[in-house]
Amino acid sequence: MVSHTHQGTTSSALTRLNVNAARRLGIPPDQYAHLLGLAPEHLNDDLCRTPAATSIRITELTTLRTPWTELSLLLARQSTLGTLGVWDYLITSAPTPHEGIQDAAAYIATVADSGTDTLRIAEDGRQVTLSHINQADLTHDAACAVRAYALGLYQRRLSEAAQRHLVPIRVTLAAAAPHHHHALMELYGTRTIDLEAPVSSITFLATDLNAPTPRTQPGLSTVLRRHAQQTLAAATPLHSWLDLFRTALASMHDETTPTLATVARRLAISTRTLQRTLAEHSTTWSNELETMRQDHITRLLHNTDLSLDAIAARSGYADARALRRAVQRWYGTTPAALRRTGRPPRTSAGPAQTDNG
Repeated sequence: MVSHTHQGTTSSALTRLNVNAARRLGIPPDQYAHLLGLAPEHLNDDLCRTPAATSIRITELTTLRTPWTELSLLLARQSTLGTLGVWDYLITSAPTPHEGIQDAAAYIATVADSGTDTLRIAEDGRQVTLSHINQADLTHDAACAVRAYALGLYQRRLSEAAQRHLVPIRVTLAAAAPHHHHALMELYGTRTIDLEAPVSSITFLATDLNAPTPRTQPGLSTVLRRHAQQTLAAATPLHSWLDLFRTALASMHDETTPTLATVARRLAISTRTLQRTLAEHSTTWSNELETMRQDHITRLLHNTDLSLDAIAARSGYADARALRRAVQRWYGTTPAALRRTGRPPRTSAGPAQTDNG
């Protein structure tokens, strides 16, 4: 279930990988900690998708400190099995490595920006070639690092699936020739690397990828594909400051009744700055709180058997009567009718002024 809203974002797991590489290479945190999606509550939440621009900027900063070849090798070494979540296990748990990498290509959006990154697979009978197509507008060294790392990651996961080191027949990189090649040779385990190629690709013997995966479990791939779909469906893409604000507001609502002051503290800004920034995004605290309450109450009515008093208490309303007034204002109907139909009327009035009950 890949939505257009996922485009322009990557998994928080991939962003964490870039942050950890930057730390290991001594990039001062104050150069990137302010970037969108790097607050701990977002970076450590596997259901948050951070802006692709955040990872790109960290990669740019890192390649100013170290050659892109060394960065690609470091990223591959850090990418132990499970680092990238369900995507990793799609490859290692399939009946064959070939089937696993096909699943990984189908669900690359669980890790990367599906708007710019594509994994293509071609087989000619004796060989299987994996091509990583990256269309992001990156500075040159950052682009080289991303493409070289992607190929190294595919090789590592396929080797883990086969439970033996798979040496590629050929590697091509859409990258300018570096001053030193030793990191690339260490990354791929071969000297057969063609640089300045039109496409970045890695080629294996078909017999290597079509051999049965040792100790595979029947039916596990189906479960993992379903999990990948659910992960995408539940993900929260962060595209803007407003996305960050709404994520913070929703997470605090799950813990307590949010206030302007508590959300401002979560975002590490003053209440005055929070109100001003909301106004710059053509909204207000009252409108955002009302919208969040509306979504929350609608989900509780549809998905639970809680009483109206219980839902009101969980949503910041004084009692069931205040809740009924709010639902009538939003949808022009009653909570009971909304619960029966299972969906809001088409003529939803939308959030209006906040009802404080």
